Amino acid sequence: MLMRKRRTGVGVAIVLAFLAGVAASEFLEVRKVGAASKESYEGLETFTNILAIIQKNYVDEVPTKQLIEGAINGMLTSLDPHSAYLTPELYKELQVETKGSFGGLGIEITNKSGMLTVVAPIEDTPAYRAGIKSGDVILKIDGEFTKDMSLVEAVKHMRGPKDTKVRLTIKRDNPTQVFDVTLTREVIKIQSVKYKMLEKGYAYLRLTQFQERTDDDLEHAVRQLDKESGGLQGVVLDLRNNPGGLLTQAVKVSDMFLDAGLIVYTDGRLENQKQKYFAHKPSTWSDFPMVVLVNGGSASASEIVAGALQDHKRALVLGTTTFGKGSVQTILPMDESSALRLTTARYYTPNGRSIQATGIVPDITMDQGTKVAKGDNNSSSVTSLREANLPRHLEHPQGVKVPADGEEAEPDASDAPAPGVKEGELGSDPQLDRALELLKSWQVFKTFVAKRED
Repeated sequence: MLMRKRRTGVGVAIVLAFLAGVAASEFLEVRKVGAASKESYEGLETFTNILAIIQKNYVDEVPTKQLIEGAINGMLTSLDPHSAYLTPELYKELQVETKGSFGGLGIEITNKSGMLTVVAPIEDTPAYRAGIKSGDVILKIDGEFTKDMSLVEAVKHMRGPKDTKVRLTIKRDNPTQVFDVTLTREVIKIQSVKYKMLEKGYAYLRLTQFQERTDDDLEHAVRQLDKESGGLQGVVLDLRNNPGGLLTQAVKVSDMFLDAGLIVYTDGRLENQKQKYFAHKPSTWSDFPMVVLVNGGSASASEIVAGALQDHKRALVLGTTTFGKGSVQTILPMDESSALRLTTARYYTPNGRSIQATGIVPDITMDQGTKVAKGDNNSSSVTSLREANLPRHLEHPQGVKVPADGEEAEPDASDAPAPGVKEGELGSDPQLDRALELLKSWQVFKTFVAKRED
């Protein structure tokens, strides 16, 4: 039986900001802005002149608030895919989301070349049950075309009271098809940790998101499984289609399985954006091997955990290349009700790797139908949505070449499950089957070495 000590705190408190619901983020104090340059004043004069011309000459009367909010959204959209203005309504929803309960469809979205594109459906939600998949393009919401619709506006359209319906028009490739799906909105209560025994001594832990209580729920799960098995011999940590969440939780989850060393660090222009987060020996589960499952839907906080465990050689990473979101969004409150979500830093794995636009490459690359060697990109499968495919994505800071805006990444193993695959079920999930084989092989090897040493 593994012994546990009371968990200790880890690092500076950081709060969620999603990529339309998905990102690792932190609250920072808004500082006073210095004197504006002459160029800035000239630009502001141009803006006010245009505002006055529109108000006087546009075919219909337009509220000043609408024009200003449109200008703000346009300015932020021009920066990168993750910066945005949060109206009072959206700011309130963001704060609710961190607690794992909110109204809607359970779908994580981004904007790819002006098209509303699914990053991943959230497990056990209307979108997930309806078969919405990563890479699906949402052409219409209730008959309204989404071309060039902002993420903020799209989220507003898809949110709504419980038991009301919304019709999505979906375009899916391979084979190309366009179809409508009607979903009933629910209060989305996300269970961030799911767990079970695969076989005696071998546990399965699935993290669906990183929320306020994920570390506590995960610790409870590991304790239960350890007690049930009489001592764990191996763990599969499933981060597939986990879109991310709270950075603090990514650090705490990593700390559960690491007894020392750097977990992640962030680097930005300001000193308060340069942070380092370390593991602590107390409360560490380190007496069993681990395999981490990832795919193209594993983003942000998921990539932090996978990268930390991989760099420390604490776990073997298996699956397909992750999403590649290596930036930090800071929530900057503007007043009591609204805020900016602004990209302020990049994060790095313990070995100094930025996964921005490149993702975490698994130690064993394997899709849900075909095994391929690490680094082998000769699969005929279709590329899934990645950060590198998003217009205006941040460049990789270390000069690694990634696809230009609008380009497709080179072919990689597919994240789409083959027919008959049921993720999380032995015998129906090739990646999980392989993970268990690896853990059992390690145990056999460990036993063999112990006998040789006797």
